[in-house]
Amino acid sequence: MQEVTDVAAQQADLIHSIDTVWVAICAAFIFLMEGGFALLEAGFVRAKNAMSIIAKVIVDICFGGLAYYIVGFGIAYGVSNGWFAFGFGISEGDLGLGLTVSNKLFWFLQLGFALAAISIVSGAVAERMKIWSYALFVIIFCAVIYPVISNWVWNPHGWLFLKGFNDFAGSAAVHATGGFAALAAAIVVGPRIGKYSKESGVLVTTPIPGHNLPLAAVGAFILWFGWFGFNPGSTLGAVGKWDLIAHVAANTFLASAAGGVSTMIYTYFRYGQIDITMVINGVLAGLVAITAGCNLVNPLSAILTGLIAGILVDLAVVWIDRKGIDDPVGAIAVHGCNGLFGTLAVGLFATEKGLFTGGGSQFFLTQALGVVVISLFSFAITFAIMTLFKKTIGLRVSREEELSGIDAGSFGVESYSTFE
Repeated sequence: MQEVTDVAAQQADLIHSIDTVWVAICAAFIFLMEGGFALLEAGFVRAKNAMSIIAKVIVDICFGGLAYYIVGFGIAYGVSNGWFAFGFGISEGDLGLGLTVSNKLFWFLQLGFALAAISIVSGAVAERMKIWSYALFVIIFCAVIYPVISNWVWNPHGWLFLKGFNDFAGSAAVHATGGFAALAAAIVVGPRIGKYSKESGVLVTTPIPGHNLPLAAVGAFILWFGWFGFNPGSTLGAVGKWDLIAHVAANTFLASAAGGVSTMIYTYFRYGQIDITMVINGVLAGLVAITAGCNLVNPLSAILTGLIAGILVDLAVVWIDRKGIDDPVGAIAVHGCNGLFGTLAVGLFATEKGLFTGGGSQFFLTQALGVVVISLFSFAITFAIMTLFKKTIGLRVSREEELSGIDAGSFGVESYSTFE
């Protein structure tokens, strides 16, 4: 009898060890995505503001990471009333998720999700927002806004979780949350100087190109790489889940590749030449869109999801620009628009219960309810906070600093030395 007990204990220890290694590697992949955000956004802004983007991503990690540890994780995964949970630090005991890894490692994985969500906002307010105002918003976002939404979606007592809402790795909880927060922030902070003007009552857009597109492309490749921790890592273990991991990884790639293809073809026929900056965002749009349903759709549906996302991102960028909303990196279109679409796409294409696969309308309606509530909540709370900041501590750098560059004005550095 003792030998049987010993063998069972050894097997359990082996399962915990293998799952721990898997989740730790995936969490590291997700953390590396912050480097991708930094390079992508820095490349899409002007040289005089490149380091300000790096600074904002550092703020995301340091301020946001501490806020998520002290308050956010407890709100997300503490004992919930369905909408909210009070807690501090890392919750002890069983979280109700069937974890085979420690709560501390699960916290670190989830930290990567929180940081990805807030990093979406940094690009939308690039080149004009004060660093300390941004830091304060990061603390609020990672301590409260994102954790409340992740409580709804992933806490076993969350109201959306109990309704059967499926957001496997965060098209809604991460990307729609960050994307609609970015929309609210961009509206309140206002456009960059010189971006828009009016001629005879008509809004005229002046393009402000990024200073280093190869840098942006490298950032996109790092994000692409990190997504294979983001989605497969959401299995929260490896033992007994090898087929699910493979399915999720394949769908993740297929949707991203399809997003790049459709954007390349669409921009070629629409503009007469391939818009490579839009292709970069098309790949990311495919990744965002498949993140909710990579566990439930088949590979053909993943490709279709990516193809649609790659076109939607260009349509959204154009529409947002026509509304006079300045988003230097296309964060709202990539994450907000396609986070919304990707969540709905699960309800359309899920193999067993999708609207287009014979499953009826109930699951689709659940997906629609969840992503709409999440998007509206994130937008409304962010809009209110940013408006309060604008009227009190201020949001924008001075006109002189914006014109000369935030790097020199706020940090006393230049991103590229002239070697003089």
